[in-house]
Amino acid sequence: MPFTDYYELLGVSKTAGTEDIKKAYRKLARKYHPDLNPNDAEAEKKFKAINEANEVLSNPETRAQYDKYGEHWKNGEAYEQAQNARKSAGNRQSHSYSTGEAGDFFSSMFDGAEGFDFGSFRSGRAGGKFKGQDLHATLNLNLTDVLQEHKQTFEISGKKIRITVPAGAYDGQEIKLPGYGGDGYNGGPKGDLYITFSVTNNTPYQLSGHNLKKEEELDLYTAILGGEKVVSTLYGDIRLTIRPLTQNGTTLRVKDKGLPVYKEKDKYGHLLITFKIKLPETLSEEQRKLFEQLKSMQ
Repeated sequence: MPFTDYYELLGVSKTAGTEDIKKAYRKLARKYHPDLNPNDAEAEKKFKAINEANEVLSNPETRAQYDKYGEHWKNGEAYEQAQNARKSAGNRQSHSYSTGEAGDFFSSMFDGAEGFDFGSFRSGRAGGKFKGQDLHATLNLNLTDVLQEHKQTFEISGKKIRITVPAGAYDGQEIKLPGYGGDGYNGGPKGDLYITFSVTNNTPYQLSGHNLKKEEELDLYTAILGGEKVVSTLYGDIRLTIRPLTQNGTTLRVKDKGLPVYKEKDKYGHLLITFKIKLPETLSEEQRKLFEQLKSMQ
C-alpha cells in the first residue's frame, strides 16, 4: 500500500497546530461526507482517508510517531523496544537469521545488526511481547445528540463498535475503550481505542459552558405593560411572564433549560434569554397622538 502523507491530505503544514488540523479536517469532512455524496465511492474513500489522517495527527502521541517513523509509524513502539533488545544483545556473536513472516519492516530494521538474534526476538525469548497499536477515532455528533444518553454504532478498521454516548458529552472530549485497538505482537495484549467527540452546534443558541444563550424580540407594548411570551427551548416551548417596564437588553434566566452536565444526573445548565425591544415600524394617527400625550405628561 503506498504511503499517504496525512499533512498533504488535509492541506496543512507539518508545523500546523491542533486547531488548524481540526479546522481543515472539519472542512473536508463536510465536503466528502457520504450523506452529501450518495453513491460516490471516491468521496467515501476520501472521507475515510481524511478521518484516518485526523485520527493520527490530532493525537500528540500518534502524531509524534508519524513524524518520527513516517510510513512505519504504526510499528514505532515495537521499533523502540526492538532497538533496546538489539542493544542488550550487542555482545553476542553475529549469525544469520530468517525474517519469516515478520516482513520487510523488521528485516530492514535489523539488516546488518551485529549480535541480534531475530528468531529469538520474534518468538518472545528476547522480551518481544508488545501491546497492540492504540487506535484513534473521531465521532461526529450534533449538539442535540448529547441531550440524553444514547447508543451509537460506528465503524473503525472494518469493525463495527457500539458505544454509549453519555448525556452532556462535549466537543473535544476523549473516551478510552481498553482492548479495542490493534492486535498485540507475539501474544501481547490488544491496544486501546480512543474516541474523540466532535460536537457541532446545530441549534440557534450560543454556548456558554453548560448554559445556552439566545436573543428574543419583545414588542414595545408588552415591554411597557407586561404580559406573556412563548419561547422555544431544546426541550419544547415554554410561556414566560414579562414584567411591566422590561428594559431593552434585560436578560432572563430560565432554570435547567441548558445542557446536561456530564456524569451529573439531573443537573443542567440554564437558558439565558436577552430581550431586544422591537419598535413599531409605523404608527396610526391615533397612536401618534397617544404617544404625544404621553410625552406631554412627562
